Amino acid sequence: MKKKLKIFIISCSLVTAGFVSAGFTDSYFEIAKHIDIFTTLYKELNVFYVDETDPGELMKKGIDEMLKSLDPYTTYIPESEIEDFRFITTGKYGGIGAIITKREDFVYISEPYENYPAHKAGLLSGDKIIEINGRSAKGKNTEEISEILKGEPNTSVTLLIERETIKDPIRFEVKFDREKISIESVSYAEYVEEGLGYIKLRSFTKGCAKDVKEAILKLKKEGELRGLILDLRNNPGGLLNESVDIVNLFVEKGEEIVKTKGKIKSWEKVYVAKSKPLDLELPLVVLINSTSASASEIVSGSIQDLDRGIVIGERSYGKGLVQQTRKLTYNSQLKLTVAKYYTPSGRCIQALDYSKQNIKEYDEKEIDQFISWMQNNKDGGINAETFSNRISQMKRIAKTPDSLKTKFYTKKGRIVYDGGGINPDILTHQEELDNIVASLFRERLFFDYATHFRIRNEKISSEFIFSDNDFLDFKDFIADKEYSYQTKTERALDNLKQKASNENYFENLQSQYDLFAKELQVNKNDDLSKSKEQIIELLTAEIMSRYFYQKGRVKANLSFDKDVEEAIDILSNNDKYKTLLEVEQEN
Repeated sequence: MKKKLKIFIISCSLVTAGFVSAGFTDSYFEIAKHIDIFTTLYKELNVFYVDETDPGELMKKGIDEMLKSLDPYTTYIPESEIEDFRFITTGKYGGIGAIITKREDFVYISEPYENYPAHKAGLLSGDKIIEINGRSAKGKNTEEISEILKGEPNTSVTLLIERETIKDPIRFEVKFDREKISIESVSYAEYVEEGLGYIKLRSFTKGCAKDVKEAILKLKKEGELRGLILDLRNNPGGLLNESVDIVNLFVEKGEEIVKTKGKIKSWEKVYVAKSKPLDLELPLVVLINSTSASASEIVSGSIQDLDRGIVIGERSYGKGLVQQTRKLTYNSQLKLTVAKYYTPSGRCIQALDYSKQNIKEYDEKEIDQFISWMQNNKDGGINAETFSNRISQMKRIAKTPDSLKTKFYTKKGRIVYDGGGINPDILTHQEELDNIVASLFRERLFFDYATHFRIRNEKISSEFIFSDNDFLDFKDFIADKEYSYQTKTERALDNLKQKASNENYFENLQSQYDLFAKELQVNKNDDLSKSKEQIIELLTAEIMSRYFYQKGRVKANLSFDKDVEEAIDILSNNDKYKTLLEVEQEN
């Protein structure tokens, strides 16, 4: 223990020396003083605390809490988490190729990736994992199962699977080899109208700009491409260089795309288009929403500032902080914020100043966990996108008030504002899910019904839409299932009862209260039918994914997508498109 502590103190001294050489001489004493306090405290705690302690766990906790005080993106990555970090940046890992989800005591296959081991072995959404390599999977969470399923390519894994059938569940064993899994950054690229192409970019992993370019060339080869919709909704971002290269496809070589500004001069950079563009004239619409972050905001913000296209959707997330990884000892790394992003007009993308604002920790933590979950895509019920509009309700943290926003100008002179995130040229709003729909989602009844549907239907059309007859079947399916929810009216009624009881009025009001509550329940019984449109939309996407995987889900969502409808309307009307890019006269 003493030897390890001595090594730690020497290491800290070297770090301190590094700070001095970097120009932090004035704070040398404060750094040295507090490192000394920390090491002596760490020693005393480990030696004299009443119970046994785990020195490594204590240190990790201390590091995590220290970094959390700065911003949510400055994090410590221990050796055990390096592979997960690499997956986020590259989209590649060794495994079976499937999204998994926890249900009670077992983990299930939520969605296999097409043409990867799980899919090729015949695994289906809804399959329950009973054993892995002869060992019980009961009681294990998704992280534990994921760790076992991952591994070096060409190594084998054996699963005991339980599958629902029309009669009784069956069990069977399947053995197959792991492969190098590379998640496609472009999950869909097709024509949505004659001459109008649509590309869905799910993340900014290594090589995604090349994938977008190839998708555009594919569309051009298939027909006359007269307009393009680039969908960055629910895209949490990723690699800066990839975002620059994507914008470069549409703007002149040498055009400024984004700049970074930080405390250290070497981190202040201007990123410009370095290559010959693919197409300077193609009309372009970029779709964003409240979970479009980081690199998504660089692309949408620069396209807007350079007047190269129209941005449609919700105000983006507002993550304008640049992270850089620094290698530490014992194969660990530090991912730390070193600068901020600025669009060509000079706007800072970052929405929150963590050094000045008192952020509600649980809100910010929830949001970033959700974005991280979408980015890793390890777990899922229906799909992260299905619940993306819920993020808007989670974002209760303070943003820059309108009165403090600064006016900026695009290349042509259009007015844009800072204040965090990218404000679209055409603002739309996600429809909030009805209470009963949210309840059905929480209880995984959409997922379960899709499994039930797949068992009973070998094939469906690639143009499938959930029908009225299907809806009646769904109502029958959930008739004996448990799900509960409380409407706003019920919450208000409960609040009234509580206040009336506290003020001794409820006894006189009880008969009227009971009558109203009964009538409310009668009306509530119709909620399923009232929410029919939302249910049809969700189940169309979920069922399509059972037959056509991720591409099927995206295609199904397009059938109900109002933002895409708006984009098609603009791209189909050249005069309208040009008018939106014209400068309005200031009053």
